[in-house]
Amino acid sequence: MQEPSVQEASAINYKETLNLPQTAFKMKAGAATREVEIETHWEEAKVYETLMASRNKANKFVLHDGPPYLSSDKIHIGTALNKILKDIVTRYKSQQGFYTPYVPGYDGHGLPIENAVVKNIKGGRHAISEVELRKRCREFALANLKGQETNFKRLGVWGHWEKPYITINAEFEATQIKVFGNLYEKGFVYKGLKPVYWCPTCETALADAEVEYGDHVSHSIYVKFPVKNVENTPLEAQFKTLLADAALVIWTTTPWTLPANLALAVNPEFTYHLVKSRWGKLLVAEKLLPAFAKVIMTPEALAEYELIGSTDDFEAIAEFEGRELEGLITRHPFIDRESPVLMGEHVTLDAGTGIVHTAPGHGMEDYLVVQQYNREQFKDKPLPILSPLDNSGKFTEEALVPELLGVPYHLGNPIVLEILRAQQALLHDSKFTHSYPHCWRCHKPVIYRANEQWFIDIEKFRPDSLKAIDTVQWLPERGRNRIFNMVEGRGDWCLSRQRVWGVPIPIFYYEDNREVLITPEIIAHLYELFKVHSSDIWWAQSAEELLAGFPENLKAQYGLGHRKLVKEMDIMDVWFDSGITHTAVVDARKDELGELPVELYLEGSDQHRGWFQSSLLTSVMLYDKAPYKSVLTHGFVLDEAGRKMSKSLGNVVDPNSVIKEYGADVLRLWVASVDYTNDVRIGKNTLHQMAEVYKKVRNTLRFILGNLYDFDPAQHSVPYAQLSMLDRYTLHRLQHILGNITEAFEQWEFNRYCHEIQYLCMADLSALYFDVTKDILYCDAANAHRRRAVQTVLYALLQTILPVLVPVTPHLAEDIWLSLPDSQKTKVDGVAPVSATLLPWPQANAQYLNAELAQQFEQLLSVKEAVNQVLEGPRSEGRIGKSLEAQVILLPEAEAVSGLLGQLTASEQEVLFNVSAVSVATAPPDVTVFDWHTQVAANGVVVYAMPATHAKCVRCWKSDAAVGKMPGHPNICERCHQAVG
Repeated sequence: MQEPSVQEASAINYKETLNLPQTAFKMKAGAATREVEIETHWEEAKVYETLMASRNKANKFVLHDGPPYLSSDKIHIGTALNKILKDIVTRYKSQQGFYTPYVPGYDGHGLPIENAVVKNIKGGRHAISEVELRKRCREFALANLKGQETNFKRLGVWGHWEKPYITINAEFEATQIKVFGNLYEKGFVYKGLKPVYWCPTCETALADAEVEYGDHVSHSIYVKFPVKNVENTPLEAQFKTLLADAALVIWTTTPWTLPANLALAVNPEFTYHLVKSRWGKLLVAEKLLPAFAKVIMTPEALAEYELIGSTDDFEAIAEFEGRELEGLITRHPFIDRESPVLMGEHVTLDAGTGIVHTAPGHGMEDYLVVQQYNREQFKDKPLPILSPLDNSGKFTEEALVPELLGVPYHLGNPIVLEILRAQQALLHDSKFTHSYPHCWRCHKPVIYRANEQWFIDIEKFRPDSLKAIDTVQWLPERGRNRIFNMVEGRGDWCLSRQRVWGVPIPIFYYEDNREVLITPEIIAHLYELFKVHSSDIWWAQSAEELLAGFPENLKAQYGLGHRKLVKEMDIMDVWFDSGITHTAVVDARKDELGELPVELYLEGSDQHRGWFQSSLLTSVMLYDKAPYKSVLTHGFVLDEAGRKMSKSLGNVVDPNSVIKEYGADVLRLWVASVDYTNDVRIGKNTLHQMAEVYKKVRNTLRFILGNLYDFDPAQHSVPYAQLSMLDRYTLHRLQHILGNITEAFEQWEFNRYCHEIQYLCMADLSALYFDVTKDILYCDAANAHRRRAVQTVLYALLQTILPVLVPVTPHLAEDIWLSLPDSQKTKVDGVAPVSATLLPWPQANAQYLNAELAQQFEQLLSVKEAVNQVLEGPRSEGRIGKSLEAQVILLPEAEAVSGLLGQLTASEQEVLFNVSAVSVATAPPDVTVFDWHTQVAANGVVVYAMPATHAKCVRCWKSDAAVGKMPGHPNICERCHQAVG
């Protein structure tokens, strides 16, 4: 080939001879359209189905989905956090070779849906039949399901979308009543009259998990209960005489419950003082007497009794142990009724008087102490469980106070106070703000109200439940104590709900005496009906119609021919619906989901009192074990200022808006970046930062792809032994970070993954490897050994980073995969998968891990830092622009550094330090011959910098002695001359 003439050489555009990056992979993600195209590709290629079919079901890792509620077709940012976390887990585990079916679930029953439907009914709830109301509720829930499903798919979540589980499906409801029948048969279910949380606004009972706490203003009152009879006490005569005209003082924050008072309670271990005062003789716990005196000595309290001018102090005249007061009879302050004094361990000295007003119809502790006395001492004349309120919280005739009839309970407070004043029984009244239970649906205050309900007897299996808790791995570990304490201290589970939209409690009653009728045969019969018609049939047919197909011999056995039946119309607590998904979903789809327990439940930390607990309790009752092996929890999502999100504050972050602006992968990257085990924050600044991280990762991969355009791994790969020290160090760092990332995923610490992947892309690659090897990639001959060596490393980086991106940023991984030539795609069983999401997790390459080499090279990097430092002066002074305009002389101060530098060739030194020439001296050089020079001593070496002395190559910009000597190419160096041919 003839060399070009000087004139021809000067006309050559050497930029066209460079190996510049070439790739179809775009710099900008264009997520709004590209991610949707990728999701369509996944769906059309049946990627999820392909993966499930390729896995061994025996090697399973099942994450069982907690069902989001179908009250809206939209999802909030907390739901997005939850679904993305689950998707990260299942994608990672599938890459590790596990069979990871993910069946999304939906919770479709309950009051919020019922209320939402009723709002759109002209005339309200009673304007249509219950059958029609349920039909509309079902349609409403299913319409919302489609909206939520679309949103979840747009997050990049994969799963069995064609067959999700829905708690309103007929088969699910049928299984639910079968489970109820099973638990009834085992003796766990009973009907009882006892106080439960009750929402007067929603007119229904509530479970503990349906109660939230918020500030509430309550009264704080002290009331006198005059002594009526002392004869049944063990006291000596003189003490009986002292007490005969005394009064016991109670403290309460709920004046409206006083019409339901049936007793007083004292602690048998406390000491009580009888004191003379201007209000008469009063009995109060000794340790609370000072605080009590301080309260009622206020001007307001004195004015109540027109005692402003009085200066008499309390005078203690007798002392009693609490147990000595048992049997004392007091008189109700405004109802003609006795209130006996009982003993109770629940009485404390935290506040009040040490004497507790006891209304068993409005407090669980009151109920329990009264029930104990009814069993042991009041068998002949038990105290009733009185709750004189109707379902809407209005007083009934049972209150025995005409002024209260029909009055809502909270409006009864001033009426009760006025009656107490008239009876001279009110010692003090004030108001205070405190934490109080509210309904989590309507957010209105709730009350304790005794009502006949169906319950699960927790005490029968509490020890087994506590044992089961300790068989589970709780992540974070504090979750164990949280749920353990809740189960240890919880009361019986109230199953009854006074609603229409739900699964009925499958109980019949004989109309003549309300005797319960429930048998295994009836449950089996209803199960078959519900499987076909859903639970709607319970409302559509009468009791007789429901049992029309029941065997005739059993009809006769149960007297169905001549005794009329009525149905229980309460529905089951929705936490029971979702709490039996281990049976109605996992066990029912055993071929797909395997045996119980599943490997993981993953929900918000509030589910320790919700789904985690309801699932645990039902599973222990059914199977005597927990339904899960591990439980992982996340916190709540707050705004960037740490505030709870609300429309009124204008700080709500809508996941759909985030996706439109940044794409789903940026949102997923945010999820992975935070410590989700605590409450997390999100906002514009956070999302902008995540978008920048995403861009840097994307551009890192784009650099790799662009520089592999002419690389065929089968033909061009360079053996490891022939790689440079820099190449081998980069592979070591890759393997080291892969190990850290794998460990982070195994421990579900995704924020560590984000840190490692960022560090790899920005520090190890962009700031070091890419920076110093660009010259090789662009300027060396296409097939030059060291260029192919760098490409070999780039390909190794791609082979590892690409699959590692799949769990968190699957769209990005897929976009990369679809832009690769087939020759560069990883083969699985000899074939390139149709999707990057089918790639296995990369395995560590032991050959690449070399701690000794890493230690040595990191010493060389410290020398590079010294070189960079010495060049900063000339650069800031304008003497050089790029570092290639300089040369350096290195004077090692330690033999070890000298030895390391000696392991590098001259060209490798120039590449690493990114200068035109490097020499290693054994003595201080004479640098006075240069136009300028500077020096720095750092990191075991003295670095001298001075201007490069040779002409600059117009192609690679390095100063080189060969420039001007190349035949036909006088303006380029020898390396570039070889490259252009």
